[in-house]
Amino acid sequence: MSGMERVRRPVRTLWIQQVWHLTWRELRDYLRDWRILFPIFTLTLLFPLVMRFVTGYLEASFYERWGAEGVTTRLLPLMLLLVGFVPISISLVIALEAFVGEKERMSLEPLLATPLSDLQLYLGKTIAALLLPLMAGTVGIAFYLVVLPIETRPDPMTLLQIILLTLGKALVMVSGAVIISSQTTSVRAANLLASFVIIPMTLLIQQESLTLLEGGKEVLWYILLFLLVANVMLVRMGIRLFNREELLGREIDELNLRNVWRMFRRHFVWERWFFGRPPDRLPRLLRWLSTWTGLYLRDIPRVLARSYPALALVLISLAGAVWVGWEVAIRFRIPAEYIPLDQITEETFRQASTISLLPALTPWGILQNNIRSLILAALLGTFSFGSLAAILLMAPIAIIAYATCQVAWAGYDPLTFVLTFVVPHGVLEMPAAIIATALAVRLGATFIAPPRGMTVGEGWMQALADFVKVFVAVVVPLLALAAAVEAFLTPALVLAVYGR
Repeated sequence: MSGMERVRRPVRTLWIQQVWHLTWRELRDYLRDWRILFPIFTLTLLFPLVMRFVTGYLEASFYERWGAEGVTTRLLPLMLLLVGFVPISISLVIALEAFVGEKERMSLEPLLATPLSDLQLYLGKTIAALLLPLMAGTVGIAFYLVVLPIETRPDPMTLLQIILLTLGKALVMVSGAVIISSQTTSVRAANLLASFVIIPMTLLIQQESLTLLEGGKEVLWYILLFLLVANVMLVRMGIRLFNREELLGREIDELNLRNVWRMFRRHFVWERWFFGRPPDRLPRLLRWLSTWTGLYLRDIPRVLARSYPALALVLISLAGAVWVGWEVAIRFRIPAEYIPLDQITEETFRQASTISLLPALTPWGILQNNIRSLILAALLGTFSFGSLAAILLMAPIAIIAYATCQVAWAGYDPLTFVLTFVVPHGVLEMPAAIIATALAVRLGATFIAPPRGMTVGEGWMQALADFVKVFVAVVVPLLALAAAVEAFLTPALVLAVYGR
């Protein structure tokens, strides 16, 4: 072992020891406060008994009324999910007070004056806030299993899934609550914002319950993977957002709309191209042309260059969507007689335009639907770190891949199908959708990876200005042309190739 390695190891050990000392200090404070321990462990031990009574009552009620047995077996995984979730949701108050509670108790300044780094402070607080919820959820599930008869207990694989899902939800909820605590100025504000953590987890439990009732236990592994990815993103976001100077200096949560507008306008204004001459000597028409020339020749290429990681991510997700469509097509194959492409008539398009789920087969109807979908993707991408924006674009690509496979197996030429149904308007629509989705991904990803030299707020304003700029100047014109082609040219090509 070299001398440099011997030096690094004690430094690394000291760094971890400092984090552990902070974590143990926080745990001692929690364990001394009976107002925290009493509700947590009361719910941990009392709630399983209530759930045991409920399952027994439902079993007897269903048997007396319908003669149905085995209700407890079907409801047991759902009760286990609730037994693990309730103590975690109650103990979330620990994470919500991690920083803002210290500030209200006037004990934050001595803590921030320690030689600990921002990363050590954040990790120590997060680990301390996480241990009690994890313990409460695990003990609640274990106690519920103890009071159940042995013959009604779930199989080991289902039990493992429920325990891991409970731990995953605890990780996500605590990570989100610590971020809220570090960005608010009062415990009251933190408790109000906690709904943004609890409500999604409640909806997720409902989805897990439906999955368990339908017997789709394989889907639970994907939910667990989603929770782990979300936790990594939240931890990274919390580390990037945490700043001890801002935490001490912020007195009230103020929204200055004038400063927000100035920041947005500064990033939205683009550079003009003056053709090598001073702007005041150019005619008005050339000045107008110089404005838009600068937008298309300088500003938009720079925006796309800043967005290349998001563009690469979107292209990779589209390749994954093609694979998903292929896999679904293999599992759910449509008989050839249900794909009569050679019987398409003009009446077929008129009937398709009357379906409520599809847009009207007019340029305005198609354009309106596409713009609404991409704006919705931007909104969802902002609140999901960009993931939902990519998923919304993956859905139509997976459907096209699925339809192409079914058409090929029905005996038609898949290349001809794609060239007539997709390519005429797709050559315009797909680049517009890819660019808009990549910028929507940036809107969400800025929270976990802001540009260098910018705060998260300024980085998000830059991403929003880039999105609006490119959406108006590039995406909408391409979508308008694609809508006209899809309304007039694509049906004519389909009728020419497949029509009777």
